[in-house]
Amino acid sequence: MIAKRTLVLLACAAWTAGAAAADAAKKSGGDARRGEAMVERHCNACHARHFDGDASRIYLRADRKVTTPAQLAAQITYCNTELGTGYFPDDEQHIAAYLNERYYHFH
Repeated sequence: MIAKRTLVLLACAAWTAGAAAADAAKKSGGDARRGEAMVERHCNACHARHFDGDASRIYLRADRKVTTPAQLAAQITYCNTELGTGYFPDDEQHIAAYLNERYYHFH
């Protein structure tokens, strides 16, 4: 069993990596078109299972948990780890660019 302290450290590391990815995404912009393909390939199936077959509902719900670019980047990093997709940080930036363009509209 993983100790509570280890879980906290892992969560902090994921948040820090996500924040760094958000900063990098702002600077590089990411490629939304490439990100769209990755979202369709890996993310939508998981989201659809949780939202009665409609993957986009995770982004459109009233109680949206992602409200900043840093939170978006952290969530992408978390999902990448949980799904074991093996995406690199630049891949995560592409995903963030697509999700921002399509759903979040952060500036």
